[in-house]
Amino acid sequence: GLAGVMLSGVAVAFRDESALDFARVLNTLAGFFQREGFAYAVIGAFGLHAYGLSRATFDLDFVTDSGAQRKLIAFLESLGYETLHRSAGYSNHVHSDHSWGRVDIVYVEGETSRRLFEGCRPVLRLSDLMLPVPRPEHLAAMKVQAMKNDPERTLREMADIQFLLSLPDIDEVEIRGYFERSGLLDRYHEIKRLT
Repeated sequence: GLAGVMLSGVAVAFRDESALDFARVLNTLAGFFQREGFAYAVIGAFGLHAYGLSRATFDLDFVTDSGAQRKLIAFLESLGYETLHRSAGYSNHVHSDHSWGRVDIVYVEGETSRRLFEGCRPVLRLSDLMLPVPRPEHLAAMKVQAMKNDPERTLREMADIQFLLSLPDIDEVEIRGYFERSGLLDRYHEIKRLT
C-alpha cells in the first residue's frame, strides 16, 4: 500500500511498509526545535523534495547545531525512540511504533553551522507549517560527506547530487569544492560526464 503526505500543495506517496506518520513526526520535531530555540532544517528525501525531486523514503532526516544533541536525544528517547548510534556528527533513532518510524540527525558546529543555517529557507510546506531546508549546495555537501563516510551510499548520493546540479542558479564551483576537499573529485567528474 501507499502512505502519503501533502507537501507544497503536492501529494507525495511513499510505500506503506513503515506506516511512518511523516506529518506527525515533522510537526513534533519542528515544535521541539522551535520551543528550544535550536536552528534546524529538513534534509534527506524531504529536503530534496523541496527542490523538486520526489523519491520513496522510510525515515526523516534533520540537521541541527551540535549544541542541540543532548536535549534532542533526551526528547526523542522520551517519545519512545531508541538511539541506535550517537557520535559527534550523527545520531540515528528508531521507534518500536512504526508510525513514529526512524529519525536520523546530522549535527554541525562552528562556521559550518553558521553558514548552513544562514542559507536555509522555509521552502517545504506541510499544511500550515513552513519547514526550513538548506541551500541545494549544502544538501550536496552533506551527500558528499555521506559518500566519504559510507561508500556503499555512493550511487544513490551521486544521483541526488546530479539532480541538485541541474537546478537553475546552482553554484557548481562550490559543489565541486566539496568533492575536492573530500578527496572525491573523480566522483564529481563522473557526475558531470553523465549530465
